[in-house]
Amino acid sequence: MATVRYLVDDVADAVAFYVSKLGFELDQQFGTAIAILVRGDLTLWVAGPIASASRPMPDGVRPGPGGWSRFVLTVDDLESFVSKLQEDGVTFRNDIVVQDGRKQILCEDPSGNVIELFQPA
Repeated sequence: MATVRYLVDDVADAVAFYVSKLGFELDQQFGTAIAILVRGDLTLWVAGPIASASRPMPDGVRPGPGGWSRFVLTVDDLESFVSKLQEDGVTFRNDIVVQDGRKQILCEDPSGNVIELFQPA
């Protein structure tokens, strides 16, 4: 089991995205500070601007969402999954990449955090 924390701009938007688009279940929510979501063996903490994880560092730099780090969700039919997400207005950073029968693509949550969608060979 793995736990990942993503910083998000809005906890409610993040919860709606991960539950309705990517099949997570809401385990707990603490107002606008943080929510804990679960999908299989992955626990995802989405932390908003008032969460302790968003406090400025000693040098004044404030943590924020985005970047290129990501977790990977395995799906059975990548093309169908992507098509549905595109219909729902989900943002993608690239097109489906195919290599040796494996397929992958990068999408973003509402705060710009990356999720890799992967279909094994």
